[in-house]
Amino acid sequence: MERHQILKNVAAAIAESIAQFGEARLNFICTHNSRRSQFSQVWGHMLAHQYGLPVTSFSGGVEVTACNERTIASLERLGMQVEAEGEGNPRYRVVYENSPEAVLFSKVFDDAENPSERAIALMTCDHADENCPFIPSAWKRLPLRYEDPKRYDDTERESSAYDETRDLIREELDQIFAMVKTAISEG
Repeated sequence: MERHQILKNVAAAIAESIAQFGEARLNFICTHNSRRSQFSQVWGHMLAHQYGLPVTSFSGGVEVTACNERTIASLERLGMQVEAEGEGNPRYRVVYENSPEAVLFSKVFDDAENPSERAIALMTCDHADENCPFIPSAWKRLPLRYEDPKRYDDTERESSAYDETRDLIREELDQIFAMVKTAISEG
């Protein structure tokens, strides 16, 4: 499927959720909930605030690890203020510009902190998309896959690969939320 159509499908689901339920709950799902799903959660959180949309962003995986330190370093390189609490699987409090705080940590997709119903499950990696076919809380389940920057860990491209993934996710979620805002104002 063409990438623009994938983004349109996600925007349509969000707009439909807002029309039907008064809000949209996005649960970005990736295998380890450590890289792409965390970037997606933070950008979803911040862009929803920027666009004034009733959208809440969550993330989860099929197993718990920790939010990868390279993911956090990439957010810090952009100028986000990040504060860690705890060890092993710390909770990261992230603030950027005028957006309210986002809290990132690795958890399974059905963790108690994630929505238990009416979520839009957005599968950010092919492994989770293919190996996690049923998400009980999902009202809708859609692919929104990104290449894993992990393949560049411990190489000279590591930082740039994480930053490129971070920026691509921001760009695409910005496009999605702009489509949602247009759909709502026209609807």
